[in-house]
Amino acid sequence: MDLTMSPPDTAPVRSLTTDDLSWALAEGWSDFKAKRGDLILLPFIYPLVGVLASVFAFNTNLMPLIFPLAAGFALVGPIAAAGFYEIARRREARLDASWWHFLDPLKGRSRLPIAMLTFMLAAIFLAWMGAAQAIYSATLGTLAPADTTAFLRDLFGTPQGLTLIVVGNMVGALFAVVTLALSAFSFPMVVDKSTTGVDASAAVATSVRAFLRSPVVMIGWGIRVGVILLAAAVPLFVGLMIALPVLGYATWHLYSRAVER
Repeated sequence: MDLTMSPPDTAPVRSLTTDDLSWALAEGWSDFKAKRGDLILLPFIYPLVGVLASVFAFNTNLMPLIFPLAAGFALVGPIAAAGFYEIARRREARLDASWWHFLDPLKGRSRLPIAMLTFMLAAIFLAWMGAAQAIYSATLGTLAPADTTAFLRDLFGTPQGLTLIVVGNMVGALFAVVTLALSAFSFPMVVDKSTTGVDASAAVATSVRAFLRSPVVMIGWGIRVGVILLAAAVPLFVGLMIALPVLGYATWHLYSRAVER
């Protein structure tokens, strides 16, 4: 089957190389220096950090959810990045790229497809959190660690903890690959076709076909994104103010290489 042949309403796709990944990240950083997205995320990230810090400080039972929540940012990242796709699109087309265009994807013909894609990722995120809780309950949860110190001791020093690490990472990787295939290019495509319009299903189908066209390269992209988000999440998620805009811009440029427009 020739994956460059596109069904109706989808777009032809091209093969990607690792050079395309490096190029996209470089372009994303260039866009960030020109349009610093950390400024627009500042009012959202710091309140989120405050709420999460308070919740986890007063409820040690939520300790097992810290890593799944941090990993979950990789699943819902495309939602937060939609505005950055629009800014990158406008800069690429040499149009006005002022910050009031950040919310343009939520208007007009792109509004409904973005809402549908958002529900899709929200469902995947909830499924991931449910799976993470189930894995914890079946492994480390059987030891019922009483506090953070006991949790960390049991996590790295017991068979149940090691099983949690191995199984949790395997299941998490499966969720990440599925999410990457479904959403890597579907959100950028919806933003790109905001004038002419495109169905969410067609955008998802195009994204999956682009993933299958270059699966090894795309998994490499997912690993890069995961490493960057993990590093950004370590200092109480504050690094996401830089990571999300850069990755948003970079994903737009990778989309421009992967999908015929």
